[in-house]
Order: sequence, then C-alpha cells, then structure tokens
Amino acid sequence: MFINCHSFHSLRYGTLSIEGLVKQAHESGARELVLTDINTVTGIYDFKKACENVGIQPIPGVEVRKEGKLLYVGIARRFSGIGEINKVITDHNCNDIELCETAPEFNEVFVVYPMSNIPPALKDHEFIGVRIDELNFLIRPEYEKYIPKMVVLHPVTFSTEEEYKLHKILRAIDNNTLLSKLTKKEVCRKSEYFISEQQIVKAFQRYPEIVKNTRNILKACNFEFDFEKVKNKPCYTRSKESDVKLLKRLAYLGLKKRYGKDHEIAKERVDKELKVIDDLNFCSYFLITWDIVRYSNRMGFMHVGRGSGANSIVSYCIGITDICPLELDLYFERFLNLNRKSPPDFDIDWSWQNRDTILEYIFTRYGKNHVAFCGTNVEFKYKSIFREVGKAFGLPKEELDDLTSRSMETHDPNSVVQLVQKYGKLLEKFPNQRSMHACGILISEEPITHYTALEMPPKGFPIVQFDMNVAEDIKLEKLDILSQRGLGTINDTVNLIKKTRGIDVDIRDTGISKDEEKANEYLAIGRTIGCFYIESPAMRGLLRRLKCDNYRILVAASSIIRPGVAQSGMMREYIFRHNHPDQFQYFHSVFEEHLKETYGIMVYQEDVIKIAQYFGGLTLADGDILRRAMSGKGRSIKKLQEVKANFFKSCRDKGHSLELTAEAYRQIESFAGYSFCKAHSASYAVESYQSLYLKVYYPLEFMVSVINNQGGFYRTEVYIHEAKMSGGKIQTPCVNASEYQTTLKGTDIYLGLMLLEGLETRIAHGIVEERERNGSYQSLENFIKRIPIGIETIQILIFIGAFRFTGKPKNELLVEARLLLVNFKPEQRGLMLIEEPVQEFKLPPLKREHFEDAFDEIELIGFPVSCSPFDLLQTKYRGSVFVKDLLQYHKRQVKMLAYLIARKHVPTKKGTMYFGTWIDVNGDYFDTAHFPDSLKEYDFQGGGCYLLLGTVEVDFHFPTITIHKMAKMPMIPDPRYAYDKERQYDIHRQIKEDVSMTFRKPYPQAHEIGLPRHHFQ
Repeated sequence: MFINCHSFHSLRYGTLSIEGLVKQAHESGARELVLTDINTVTGIYDFKKACENVGIQPIPGVEVRKEGKLLYVGIARRFSGIGEINKVITDHNCNDIELCETAPEFNEVFVVYPMSNIPPALKDHEFIGVRIDELNFLIRPEYEKYIPKMVVLHPVTFSTEEEYKLHKILRAIDNNTLLSKLTKKEVCRKSEYFISEQQIVKAFQRYPEIVKNTRNILKACNFEFDFEKVKNKPCYTRSKESDVKLLKRLAYLGLKKRYGKDHEIAKERVDKELKVIDDLNFCSYFLITWDIVRYSNRMGFMHVGRGSGANSIVSYCIGITDICPLELDLYFERFLNLNRKSPPDFDIDWSWQNRDTILEYIFTRYGKNHVAFCGTNVEFKYKSIFREVGKAFGLPKEELDDLTSRSMETHDPNSVVQLVQKYGKLLEKFPNQRSMHACGILISEEPITHYTALEMPPKGFPIVQFDMNVAEDIKLEKLDILSQRGLGTINDTVNLIKKTRGIDVDIRDTGISKDEEKANEYLAIGRTIGCFYIESPAMRGLLRRLKCDNYRILVAASSIIRPGVAQSGMMREYIFRHNHPDQFQYFHSVFEEHLKETYGIMVYQEDVIKIAQYFGGLTLADGDILRRAMSGKGRSIKKLQEVKANFFKSCRDKGHSLELTAEAYRQIESFAGYSFCKAHSASYAVESYQSLYLKVYYPLEFMVSVINNQGGFYRTEVYIHEAKMSGGKIQTPCVNASEYQTTLKGTDIYLGLMLLEGLETRIAHGIVEERERNGSYQSLENFIKRIPIGIETIQILIFIGAFRFTGKPKNELLVEARLLLVNFKPEQRGLMLIEEPVQEFKLPPLKREHFEDAFDEIELIGFPVSCSPFDLLQTKYRGSVFVKDLLQYHKRQVKMLAYLIARKHVPTKKGTMYFGTWIDVNGDYFDTAHFPDSLKEYDFQGGGCYLLLGTVEVDFHFPTITIHKMAKMPMIPDPRYAYDKERQYDIHRQIKEDVSMTFRKPYPQAHEIGLPRHHFQ
C-alpha cells in the first residue's frame, strides 16, 4: 500500500535511511514497497537489496517535483520504466527542459497525480492518489467520476515526532529560512509515517475499488535487475573475438619495443595475463584505456598510469603505464585474478592543464549519452551541521561562528544550543548534496539514463546520481581520470628547457627517470623541494634517514610514509632495519623468503596478500577481501571476520603456534586502510624521480615551472627562495618584461603579474596582450593611454616596481600618475595617429628609505624580493650554529636564528606538538620539534624570524632540534610610515607561514611498536 516513500536521498526532505525505511516497512507488515525519492533514483539499487533481504518486493519510482510542488509520482512497471523517468529528470537537469505539470508519454510507468494536480484527462496508466485525510472530498460530485481511477496515496517521510522536527529543520535549511517562518506548503504532513496495511484498508473500507487499484499496480510491477551483468561497453571493436586479437597484437608489439625480441620471461607473463584478461572479459576495459592514452600521446600530453593497474605487464607493453613489473617483481594477482569479483582499477593522471581536453575526448569518442562522472554524496559535516541547524533556529552569525570553532563539550548549555546539538547529531551521515566524484568516469553500453538520471554540476560534466560503491555493485566499472600539478610542472619544465636552451629532454627515458648519479646524491640528502611527492619535511627527513640513493629505496619510501604504515610503527622499524641489517632476525622463514627486499616488514598491499597466502594459507579470494579492507573499500566487517577466522584455522592446520599466528595477523591488521600497492608507489617514485632529475640539471627552468603550477607543499616564497639558491636573479613584476605567469630570461626570473594579489586577472592579461599587439610601453603616460585602469591599480604596479624601466623613483611616478589621471578622458585611450610627446613633470627630489621596496613587496606579494627577511631584523645577530654544521652537534644545545617556513600540527598523548621547518641565514633548511611543555611558554607567534634554543638529535643521519625556548625577533619599523607610528608595524602581520593540521592518533614510540626482531617458534 506504500507507493510513495522517501528516504534521506530526498535531499533535505526525508529523514529515513534506506535500511531504516525497509526495516520499518517490514515491521509494519508491508509485502511491497515503492521508493519514490524526490527527482532522484540515488537509492534504488541499495533499496532492492535491502528489500529482498527481508522478503519485501521492491519497486522503484520517482516523485517528480517542480520548485517544491508535487507534480506526480512515477512508478516503474519494469526496470525500463526507470529509464523513461530518468530521461525526463535528465532533460530537466542537463538540458534546461522544464518539467511539465502532466507526465509525458510513458510506456512502462504508472503515474499517480496528487489531488492538487489532476490533469484534464487520464490515460490508462495514470491514476489519482488519495490520502486518508482527503477521503471526505470524495463525496463531492466533481471527484465522484475519478473514483475508478484512484489509488491509495500514503506518503512516508519520517517515523517519529522527533524525526518530524528533523524534517522541518531540513526544510528550513533547504529554503534558507527560520523554522518559525516555514509554511505548510514547505513541509510534509504530520501523517507521513508507516501505519499497518490493515489501518489503510479500514480507512478506505467505503472505497474497496481504490484499494484494489493500488494492489493491482503493486502486482503489475517487477524490479528485474541483474547485479552480476557488466554494464560497461562489452567490446571496444565490433566483437569480443576481435578485441582479443587487437589486445594481443598491441601487447606483442609493446613486448618487442619494451623488452626486445627474445625475452622469454616477459613473453610468458604477457601470455598468462592475456588469458586472465580474456577469461574475465576485461579486453575492452584495457583497450578503451589504451585508446584514451593513445589520444593523449597524439596530443603531446604526459600521463602517469598508476594504481594496481601498473602491476600488469600488458598495461606496460601497451603504454598505459611506465612501470616494468618484472624489474620490481610486481604481483599481477593484486590487480587481476580469476577469484577476483570486483573490477580492476586503472588510475591515470594528467596535468591539471590537460585533463579537460582528455575528458572532452572521452565524452565525444564514446558518446555523451553513454558517459558520465560518478557522483558522490556530500554528507553534513560537523561545522556545516551546527551552522545550518543553528541558522534554522535563528542563532546570530557571531554565535554560529563560536559554535563551529569549538568542540561540542565546550558549548554553552542553553536550551537553543542543546537543541542545535541534539538535531545536529541526528543529521550526522545524512547526505546534504550530490557532487562530482573527483575522477571516476563511467562508460556504459546502454545509454547511461537506462540506470540513472543525470545532474549537471557547475563544472560542466554530467554526473550520475549514485556513488562509486553503487556503481561497483551494479557492475558499472569506472575509469579514474585524475589531474595533478606535479605532471604540469614536469611538462612545463621540459617545454621551457626546449625554449631557453634548445634541448629536447626525453623525460621518459628510464636512464634519467630512475637511476642517475647526481640525482641519487640529491635524493640521499633530501634536497627535493619542489619535487612531486617527496618535498614535504617528513618525506625529506625519511629520505635522509634512509640515505635513499636509488629508485628501489624511493619506491619503498613512497609507501612507508603513508599514515597507516607510520601509525603501526612499521616506518620506524623499517628505518632501523635498513640502517642495521645485521641487528635483526626474520620473524619467520616465509617473511624472509617473500619480504626480503623490505627486511621482513610488510610495506605494500602485495606483501600482506603474500603473507596471507604463503604464511596463512588463505585463498586468493580471501586475500582479495583483505586487500579491499586495506584499501578502505571493504564494506563488510562480517566478511573480514570470516577471513580472520579462516586465517587462524589455516595457520593452526599448518602447525603455527597461536602466539606466532596472532603476531602475524596483528601486523596484517595494522595496515588497514592506508598502505599503497607496490605498483602505485613505483609510479609515484618515477614521477618524483623525473621532477628531481629536472631540478638537478635545470634548476631555474624547474623552479619557474613549479611557481607557475602553483607549487606543491609550500607557498610560492619558498620556491622563489629555491630559485635564488640555484643562481636565479629574482625580478619583481614589470609591465614591459613580465608575462601573466613567471618567466625566465637567462638567469633573470621575472615574477608573473598573477602573483600581485590586488591585480585583477583580466587587467593582468590585458597588459600582456596590449604589449604583444602594439609594442613595449614607452612611459607611464603611454601605459595609461593604452590600458583601462584606475589609480588604485596604477598604485599597485608602481609600488611593486613595474615601471622601473622609466628610471623614475616610485614617489615621483605616483605623483605623475595622479596628475595624468586628473584630466584624463577614457575616450582618449588607445594609440594616437600621431603620438604626442610625453609630458614631462618637474618635481622636487623625493627621498626614499632603503627598505621601502621590501615592505612594498611584502604588502603586494606577501614576501620580500629585494632583500632577505633576515635583512629586515633589528638585530645583526645571525645565530651561533648553522645548518651545515648540525650533524656535529648531536645531543648538544645550540642557539640558531631562523626564518619560519612551515609548521605541522601533530597530536600526542600529552597534547598538541608541532614540527617546524626553517631556513638559516645561508638559506639551508632544517627541522625542529616543539613539544607541548615548551609550547605552553614558547608558542609560535606567526610568520617571521625566531631565535631558537634547543638540543640537536641526530636520528639516522637526520638532525632535528628539540626546542626548549624560542622568541620571535622584532623587525625594523616600516619606513614608509616613519611619520605614522600607529601603522609602522601593520605590514609585519602579513609575513606568512604554512600551517598544516593533522588529526591522526599519535605515532607509537619505539618501545610501543613491539615488532619482533627475533625468530618466532
């Protein structure tokens, strides 16, 4: 009897989860249930499974609304009916086709109109829904004729009085209004909860025909759907047979190119993989990915194929990845095996500048009706919950700001705040809005509206209404098309080298992208600022602790830096064993045989699968469940518990002691959710090495490209410092020499106009375009005639030194600009037929202090360029010890003067601590540790230079200073405000620092790890 049920996927309306809705329907005795969320089919697949688990017949539908008004309810007679409704919703969402008051011509959809929207005529499949509280209307003559076409309409939206209030809060949030101002039309009726079928039949006892019509509709519906059938394109070519032939031909061509003619081991591996790919029907998946990569290569784009797909030698041979699985002993079964039920995953990165071109190709090549982005449900988050619910209750902005900035325990206990907390907690895990998955692309054989309606987010690519988990459940496999700035940096550097030096760098040449002597030297000392994935303070510290001087160690480092590995203590233990390989025994012979490369420590996901298989005797299918749990993709705790039980039973059968088994499983478990697969680490390591090679041999081109790709871990100032340390002469923006982006001319690096925070993008581009069209600017007056600009923007350019080519001081240019703009008429702008001579202004000499330029630079781009931050200190003291000597000071106290680059918040059992990154006066980097006790008295005071007192701790070749005391050093007053004492220290507050927050559990100490260094019996 329930043909109009809402879940919380009716965003900001329904209050019931799919599980909650089905559970209550089951308890009320319902035998059939229709899910009709508002303008969406997000929940229908989870709904089908949940219903069938409790013996209810599921029926999918949609409640079609327009601007809050209920038009009709569409109920799918067959699954194809959902496709018909999806097209209507998609046309509205993506093509701006207005939703009609009446339903279109449906073939497999029952339509139920509310009594508030009865159409002039009803078709055979169309009905009118009557609520219990509307039955008294049926005595009216105008409704009597409709009784044979009426059905029971008892909507379900909530379950309790509390949930009804929650529904009203959701409606207030959706309408951006106060609870007290909600109208009846904006909320559901108070009767929209489950009652028993007997109560419904009793209410309609005078109209048995209406009950019969309702039952007939329910009986006529059938939600037939095959979850096991793959919904993607089954063939790239015209048939599966020709797909197999094409993939084999491409793999053999690549085999010859990658390995030469007679490499039997590689050929055996290719043949083995091709058979598995064929048996699992994944030929088209490989070929579609190959086709996209082929287009990318044709366009001259650089890509990185990573993730578990890089375990495949076939993907290496056909050019999807650049990682040789034989070289690194990569485990194909981690990617594909005959026991694996879930689809494989190719993750492919492009530069952030090229990704949209790749997406356009995919949508065009495979048809806009067959391609869409995966959706994702954005849930109400802690801060947004309190802000949104608080607004609905009418709390002022100041109180909302306070609520969201403090933890719940510290909130005032007044009645309104308690209500906000109460209903806020109920909203946790509720979907708030649908958004676009960052990278998942779906390509279907049938039009994609066969399975879902589409939505069009602001980014301009359509999205499906369900997330990646549902896509996987219904066997609609995704391609991950990602973008990143690291590739943009590499690509731009290679292009810039060609432009500045005329050298073609083949960055994919493994001789330079995996093993190069000088690059290895940089790697071992952590000289990697600007390099993809290996520039953070933690990573540079790890590289130094490992003395990482080759690609293989870099691959391991890329994985052990991950939170889960570090959290379990494996990172600390790996560092110890790497530096002391003679001071431990292997835990068990299986660990020695299969994990020798990583000193018996599980570093990669493959390691866990190998231990589960060879030590624990688990099947590959059980190993795959473990893998999914480790990837954060396992959604069944019950299955994981079964695998654990199998592991212990199998180990007992193999003769392992309980103590030995428990320790092995503890190590496996510690990896859950965080470790990389080895191929993923290897792909990252190649890209890291490529960027490192460019930094080593072409440092200026590299740092300019890093700046233009908006950096990585650090702010622009740090990369400019790196460029300066590499011999670059940094020039502030100039209207005659600068482009929108930063440029390199010889050793001169001209900062781009884009770095000027107050300069509009449109004007910055206009300055460059006008100069390219009509030549350099001759004077300030000539510039004003050619560029539509006001005095505020002129001042920004003058203060940054953009008119220094005139040879005039800034004060004089400022006066000149004001005089020129007083009588200037915009219609005079543009080049004259006969250029009038430049008007010369006779001004008295205007004195400028030495450091005024530096303070102009801090104000306009955030940091000084014409001098060092140390030059602006009141003290001439520069420290007693410098970075170059720190290794000699182990366990000794040092006093240093340093400029703060970044600090990282880290929780500990005793409270918050920070790790700081600094440079000394020589420009060298070092790291500090600030424990909670010292921070109580000597906390950070924002960006700038500090005097530091601490003890040096050298941990495996890497010095860190544990800080006991520190004080921020005063800078000279701003000379530009020599006559305004109140403003002399305003700009000092703009000195920046990078602060990164982490909320993980504290890393364990050495004594807490407990990883055995001896052989277990």
